[in-house]
Amino acid sequence: WGRAVRQLPGLPLAPCRAFSNNKIQVEMNESSGVATMKFKSPPVNSLSLDFLTEFCISLEKLENDRACRGIVITSAIPKIFSSGLDITEMCGKSTEHYTEFWRAVQEMWLRLYSSNMVTLAVINGSSPAGGCLIALSCDYRIMAENPKYTIGLNEAQLGIVAPFWFKDTFVNVVGQRVAERSLQLGSLYPAPEALKFGIVDELVPEEKLQEKAAAVMAQWLALPDHARQITKSMMRKTVLDRLVAHREEDIKNFISFVSKESIQKSLRMYMEMLKKKK
Repeated sequence: WGRAVRQLPGLPLAPCRAFSNNKIQVEMNESSGVATMKFKSPPVNSLSLDFLTEFCISLEKLENDRACRGIVITSAIPKIFSSGLDITEMCGKSTEHYTEFWRAVQEMWLRLYSSNMVTLAVINGSSPAGGCLIALSCDYRIMAENPKYTIGLNEAQLGIVAPFWFKDTFVNVVGQRVAERSLQLGSLYPAPEALKFGIVDELVPEEKLQEKAAAVMAQWLALPDHARQITKSMMRKTVLDRLVAHREEDIKNFISFVSKESIQKSLRMYMEMLKKKK
């Protein structure tokens, strides 16, 4: 961790500790006890094995830092929060690779969903599939007020089925009916609709996102940590326990699904389509 001093508008000089990996940049503000985690893995912050590993390490560092009480998760790349799982990790690889990759996806969710810290997603761009899962796993979601930005679990559109723990997380945020319809249709919602269906908690003009995040974080951190943490754990325990109990089975399901020739074919077609878009 390197130290730097950062001037925030209207605040005295606040000591900041920064640690940066290749794909994730973290800054810890010691006076507020809030860390900011920025995704910086161009072009679209896709969740590769390396990205997921760095994410878990960064989260663990912050969990173990007594000074850290809250974390703001956002993107350093314009117009995209995270495009979700990296398709290249699921295409034409070995069973061992699929195992390692899926275990890393599970680990990311288990750590984030069970985090003792206040977790705030500042969604400053589009956030499909796994990107949406990261946002849903936080305590509160603020999205940029831009109808061009979309969010949702759109796996069905790619011929993929969102795993049960993606579904559980979604149901916990928006309720059974909205989740069921959205998952079956693989819907991606523009920001105003995402607010209407409760996928995000607030829409804010892009230039006001940081200011709003600070205000929301202050509200959450005004409570005694232990009461908030125990309540969060109580609310989320059933869903977390379900994955922990079925983790190996979930990995096996993923491998057998992703190894199917029909799925490999649709993933290859999807990758070709992405290449053409560029």
